[in-house]
Amino acid sequence: MTGTLFGYRKACLPILVLELAITTGKLLQEMGSGLIRIALECERRPSEKVKILDEPIWTLFCNGRKSGYGVKREPTDEDLMVMQTLKPVSTGAGVISTEASATSDGELRYMRAYFERVVNSRDSETYYMMNPDGNSGPELSIFFFRVG
Repeated sequence: MTGTLFGYRKACLPILVLELAITTGKLLQEMGSGLIRIALECERRPSEKVKILDEPIWTLFCNGRKSGYGVKREPTDEDLMVMQTLKPVSTGAGVISTEASATSDGELRYMRAYFERVVNSRDSETYYMMNPDGNSGPELSIFFFRVG
């Protein structure tokens, strides 16, 4: 599975679009210090049978610190344009220019990598970023789980 993270520096059709309450700059700062663990937690509703990635809102933790919320949303035209632009990129990181970047708070930065999906239960899934060259560079793990 290929995952793409992108956002403005100051501010394939995706199977999931989450808007996270963490700035790209803060995420890059965390990556500079090594291992990143993003945990997205939501409440279990026993009467509903919702797939874990179909939950609408999550509490966001980055490296153990509460960092706001993650909200599932439909991709915008701009999201789809970015995904189309990045379609030929299998892995990597960089900056791309978009029409919106001229009117937004900065450049659009992205990171694209392969993720290994591990389903622990219907209430827990984890995505581990796979480093293609085998080096032990910055690692990213994204945990989705329901509690309660």
